[in-house]
Amino acid sequence: MTKLKLTRPLAFIDLETTGVNVGSDRIIEIAILKLMPNGDKEMKTMRINPTIPIPTLVTKIHGISDADVKDSPTFKESAELINKYIEGCDLAGFNSNKFDIPMLAEELLRAGIEFDSTTIKMIDIQNIFHKLEQRTLIAAYKFYCGRLLENAHSAAADITATWEILEAQIERYPELKNDVDFLSEFSSRGTNVDLAGRIVLNENKIPVFNFGKHNGKPVTEVFEKEPSYYSWMMNGDFPLTTKKVLTQLKTAHKK
Repeated sequence: MTKLKLTRPLAFIDLETTGVNVGSDRIIEIAILKLMPNGDKEMKTMRINPTIPIPTLVTKIHGISDADVKDSPTFKESAELINKYIEGCDLAGFNSNKFDIPMLAEELLRAGIEFDSTTIKMIDIQNIFHKLEQRTLIAAYKFYCGRLLENAHSAAADITATWEILEAQIERYPELKNDVDFLSEFSSRGTNVDLAGRIVLNENKIPVFNFGKHNGKPVTEVFEKEPSYYSWMMNGDFPLTTKKVLTQLKTAHKK
């Protein structure tokens, strides 16, 4: 029995996809939990053949491979059923406003089905989480150190608080080793080649682009097939550190 007060069905949506680019990636699994105003609930889960390869790195995240979905229906074949299932529902999810709902809308449009977001309410649980449990230095200092941060936003106070928070984190979490190498690796968001994360290492330790139309493609391969891309980036509004790495990769490839 749900505690939510509903006047119409609320469908929680979660997607597994071939990647995070709404424009070019595809859905490979969709789960919908539908809550009814009378308290009833029902769940539907479907595997989808994306019609494009699932990158190995992505398979490692959600465990779904090309072989797992080769006999599944395509989204176009499933679109009417999915659209009918969420018809008349408001939508919810975790990071759904930024990813799941736009991705679903994109797939529906590809299948020739209009998605009108103006007629529904959308609840993003991640946004609620971030607004109520703020991820700021002040909030972290209160959480870990149990004190209010005086003189917040002065450099000296902020950096002292940051040091105290790290020590409190090491004390709180047994899995954190009191070792700089470990902490550096643990706090890294990925294998960035440049500081901005525009270029990263793939599973084979090869530098690949991490954005745009060449997302996931090896840098040197792009330079060979589209030499103008290097010039475009060098003349574009990219960080100097990124441009430096680009030039290093381009020079090394020529040798």
